[in-house]
Amino acid sequence: MAARPTTRFAPSPTGYLHLGHAHSALLAWHAAREGGGRFLLRIEDIDRTRCRPEFTDAITKDLAWLGLDWDGPVRVQSAHFREYRAALDSLASRGLLYPCFCTRAEIAREVAAIGAAPHGPDGPLYPGTCRRLLPAERAARIASGQPYALRLDMAAALAAAGGPLSYEELGQGRLRCDPARFGDAVLARKDTPASYHLCVTHDDALQGVTLVTRGDDLRPATDLHRLLQVLMGWPEPAYRHHALLLGPDGRRLAKRDGARSLREMRAAGMDAAAVRAMAGA
Repeated sequence: MAARPTTRFAPSPTGYLHLGHAHSALLAWHAAREGGGRFLLRIEDIDRTRCRPEFTDAITKDLAWLGLDWDGPVRVQSAHFREYRAALDSLASRGLLYPCFCTRAEIAREVAAIGAAPHGPDGPLYPGTCRRLLPAERAARIASGQPYALRLDMAAALAAAGGPLSYEELGQGRLRCDPARFGDAVLARKDTPASYHLCVTHDDALQGVTLVTRGDDLRPATDLHRLLQVLMGWPEPAYRHHALLLGPDGRRLAKRDGARSLREMRAAGMDAAAVRAMAGA
C-alpha cells in the first residue's frame, strides 16, 4: 500500500445513512488522515430507479455533521456513463463480452431445468444461453431492438488474464481470487448502462484509490474486481474488509430494514461525537 493512502467512501443514495455507513466512512477517513493521504467521496448512483437527489444531499450533510471532510470534488457516477461505455467497448473489442437477451424469468426456468445448478455469491450461475448464440442471430436480435445486457465471458476473460489472481488484504496478506464463481457476470444491465462491478473498479483506478475500505459483505466481489483490473491494466489497490455493525436483533444494519438513520439522530439533537463512538471507528 502507498505510504500516503488514498481512500474513499462510496455510498449509493438509495436511502439515508445509518451507523453502519458511519463506521465504514470513519475507517476510511481515519486511514487517510492518519497516513497523511487523501479521503474521497463518491456517489454511486448508477441505479437511476432507486437513487434520489435528496439522499445525496443528506449524505454530504451527515458526513459534515460527523466531522468528516473530503479532498477534491465529489464524483457522481451518473455523470460518467460515457467513460464506463468506453471501458465496456474495450472489453468487447477483445471478445470478452457478449449480449444477453434473456429475461429473469427465462433464466430462472433454465436454472430450474438444470436441477443442481452451480451457485455463486449472487445466486445460481447464468447457464450461458446467449453465449452460445451464433453471431448472425445476435446481430439480428440487436437490429430488431431487442433489449440486452452485456455479460463477461468468464472463460475467455480468465484465459486473457492468465495465471492465478490474488489481492492484498491488510492484516492477512495475499489472498487467492476465484472470479469463476461469478460465472458470466453482468457488466451492463438492460436498464442501467454499466454495473456496480465495472463502475467501482473503473473509478478506483481513475481516482488513484490505493486502499479500498468496505464491508465484509463485499469481500467476494473483490475476486471479480481483481479480474477486471488485470484485464483493463488498472492498478491494484490494497483492501480492508471490515466486520458489519449489527443491530439488537443480531442482524446487520440495513436501510431496507429501517435502521435508524444519522439524519434522525442529528434531528433529535444527538451529539456527533457520541454518534462517532457508537459507530465504533
